[in-house]
Amino acid sequence: MSNQNNKIKLSRVVEEFNLKTVYEPDNIDNVFVIRPDISRPGLPLAGFYKDFEHERIQLIGNMETSYLNSLDEKARYDAIEALFALNIVCLIVTNGITPFPEMAELAEKYETPLYTSTEPTSSITAAMYNRLNVMLAERVTVHGVLVEVYGEGVLILGDSGIGKSETAIELVKRGHRLIADDSVDIKRVSSTTLVGEAPELIRHYIELRGIGIVDVSRIFGMGSVKNSEKIQLVINFELWEPGKEYERLGMDDTMTDILGISVPSITVPVKPGRNLAVIIEIAAMNNRQRKMGYNAAAELNKKLISYDK
Repeated sequence: MSNQNNKIKLSRVVEEFNLKTVYEPDNIDNVFVIRPDISRPGLPLAGFYKDFEHERIQLIGNMETSYLNSLDEKARYDAIEALFALNIVCLIVTNGITPFPEMAELAEKYETPLYTSTEPTSSITAAMYNRLNVMLAERVTVHGVLVEVYGEGVLILGDSGIGKSETAIELVKRGHRLIADDSVDIKRVSSTTLVGEAPELIRHYIELRGIGIVDVSRIFGMGSVKNSEKIQLVINFELWEPGKEYERLGMDDTMTDILGISVPSITVPVKPGRNLAVIIEIAAMNNRQRKMGYNAAAELNKKLISYDK
């Protein structure tokens, strides 16, 4: 399992949100966005810079423009220069507003990217924040397989050669979908949600020992694969150990921590003759029932208690 410090090129944000370039420095490919937060620098333009965070993308809309219009030429120049002097990531002027001439001059002076957008300030702020939250999400890469089974994202973990990929192929044959084989990139997109996907280079491919690399989408069709899925259940494969006690009733809730989020998990002992694909299907359906408020083990326990009385 390996953690990744994430950042994205500002040029990627510019492309995704169709921003029009007013000024870009020569080193634009070395300008990165590391924060999803978006700021509207109304107070800083008025001279209040306490707790100002220069790592955020700065947006100027109608309100900030009206304030700057109310200033005389020198005061406006000084206010804009004070903002650019703080080494901000970039400045975006929204609502189709034409930037003040001094903005372009000062952007070049401080080598700060300057863009415009025709989108309303509130719309682009919300869209950009949501998208950056996903793009900059805390992430980790794990060795495993991710499949979608009955709408549940199931992450299968276990030692190499234990049968994860073979089980995934059997699940695909049974109508379920492959998200990732061998390497799973997991992002924490909110305080409760993990999303997994395959690295782009190996997306839709699966490795089967004795056969080699297989393109699942070409053999089974595009309906057999999916680019990403929420992780809602972790299944750990381990070789069957004679004499070891394994969970039989499912009364205990076992969780696996991934990026600070607890995900329900079970351990499945592997030995010849066990149909692992069917076991995973049942586990996925059982996990779905539990989320909907029904726990078969708890219901059986209640019946046993009532029977004893």
